[in-house]
Amino acid sequence: MPRTVVRNLHAEQRVALCANSLAGLSVGDALGAQYFVPTNDPASLLGDGVLPGGEWPWTDDTDMACSVATELIENGEVDQDRIAHAFAERCDPYRGYGGGAVQVLHQIRDGIPWQKAAVAAFPTGSFGNGAAMRVAPLGAYFAGDLDRAVEQAIRASEVTHAHPEGIAGAVVVAVATAFVAGASIAHTSPEPEEILDSVEPYLLPGATAQGVTIARDLLDASVGEASWRLGNGSCVSAQDTVPFCLWAGATRLAAYPAAIKICIEAGGDVDTTAAIVGGIVGAYTGMGARDGIDGVPTAWLGRRELLPGWVPQELVSPTRTSRHSSR
Repeated sequence: MPRTVVRNLHAEQRVALCANSLAGLSVGDALGAQYFVPTNDPASLLGDGVLPGGEWPWTDDTDMACSVATELIENGEVDQDRIAHAFAERCDPYRGYGGGAVQVLHQIRDGIPWQKAAVAAFPTGSFGNGAAMRVAPLGAYFAGDLDRAVEQAIRASEVTHAHPEGIAGAVVVAVATAFVAGASIAHTSPEPEEILDSVEPYLLPGATAQGVTIARDLLDASVGEASWRLGNGSCVSAQDTVPFCLWAGATRLAAYPAAIKICIEAGGDVDTTAAIVGGIVGAYTGMGARDGIDGVPTAWLGRRELLPGWVPQELVSPTRTSRHSSR
């Protein structure tokens, strides 16, 4: 299993990586959501690079990711009771939350323990992509420490997603992000196969794992073939979303705009796929372009709606590049 060894990682580096991932996630989410607006043409960005006008509002993907990132910045780890209540208190149904998620979070807000609320709406547990969509900043925070990223991703997932597939999707995203964030710190450029290798030991048996295995054979495939074989989030499930996102992040790791564009090209649940991919890639590239790294464009970040006022300032100001030395 590939291991990115990160020594002497300072707290400010973890925060910077987390902030870069959150920026990548939120910009991808906000831009992806623009292509559900009937007057916007997805082909415009894919073709001549014309961006949607006006401010780009973010969705529930960013809303929940902000809570995860804030929990880590303020406390250093995920406390399940605390994060469950944060999700519940900050839930705005108009941000695009699914009906089942709203039911779970409203029950938690009304005092029902999250352990009961999570299975009240989904008796066998939710296998939706909601746990995966919010977890990339957590992976970035635990850069290079894949075991810790898995442990914390499970904690952050279980409060709303009790189904093994829902948890598996979050674990894949967290591990991949922790691995590439560690690579960024170590100044290495991992190949797509290495990113998939980093995830393999943590795969939980099931459809999500099967999709990740298929993705290994598609590293040279077109976007159309990859999305057809792996899914594009149309079913809003972890197994229909995460394998494609891992493929996209692994094959476009050093090129944030290209990574987001292929999410748009694939269609489906574009805001969520772009959020997941953006969170993975943003943890590696940081902001702007430098040294062969094409990071989150500052012009795109400027179009994204401002993050909530309760988000710590350290998370609001991502760095130009996350490729800092750990020495």
